[in-house]
Amino acid sequence: MKYSLDDFAQMIDHTNLHANASATDIKKLCSEAKKYHFKMVAINQVQSALCAKELKDSNVHVGAAISFPLGQTSIASKEFETKDAITNGANEIDYVVNLTEVKNHNYNYIKEEMAKIVKICHDHHVIAKVIFENTYLNNDEIKKLAQIAKEIKPDFIKTSTGFGPSGAKIADVKLMKQTVGDTVKVKAAGGIRNSDDFLAMIAAGADRIGTSSGIKIITALKQRMMIDNVKSIEIKRTI
Repeated sequence: MKYSLDDFAQMIDHTNLHANASATDIKKLCSEAKKYHFKMVAINQVQSALCAKELKDSNVHVGAAISFPLGQTSIASKEFETKDAITNGANEIDYVVNLTEVKNHNYNYIKEEMAKIVKICHDHHVIAKVIFENTYLNNDEIKKLAQIAKEIKPDFIKTSTGFGPSGAKIADVKLMKQTVGDTVKVKAAGGIRNSDDFLAMIAAGADRIGTSSGIKIITALKQRMMIDNVKSIEIKRTI
């Protein structure tokens, strides 16, 4: 499949999830997202209203991180946080699964959690993404979560928060995509800082990339396309 520069930009969730991000930092993030036509800004939930205000005249989405980055809050807490983010202008939700219950293999809990949060999102026409945090999971656990997602049908399943010991891995993206097929999309996030890694994640099956290096990546891709005198780059999916 061939991708234009804007196709690539529309795959990027422009990210600033740092605890010490100031209002000025978040406004800058929003301004950059509009300039480069990124799909979304990924921010902490409390910044939803500010971003919605900054992005109101654009088509850049506001993506609120829920129970971030540990996922260790109750279903009721995650439901409230999701509803509050949507009320304040978020139109995408990235929530972290309860990793304790995953490690307990309490998959009925995980299924209930996912079903409730995805329902809130879809009832409000908001995109739902489920963060697995694969660095703490084995392949069987990743596959089981993906199987649950295939049944519940969030819009995306996501590799990582970017705050764990490691981030997105090609093998994990492939496993997730192979499990969900075309039913759910995959977002790769965590440690994706250059154009080669960006393209590799897309080839592995990712349709969205979370990164704080979006400007660097798009600039590199633009330079590459200018040197090659092409308007698109062909990527062959490996699955």
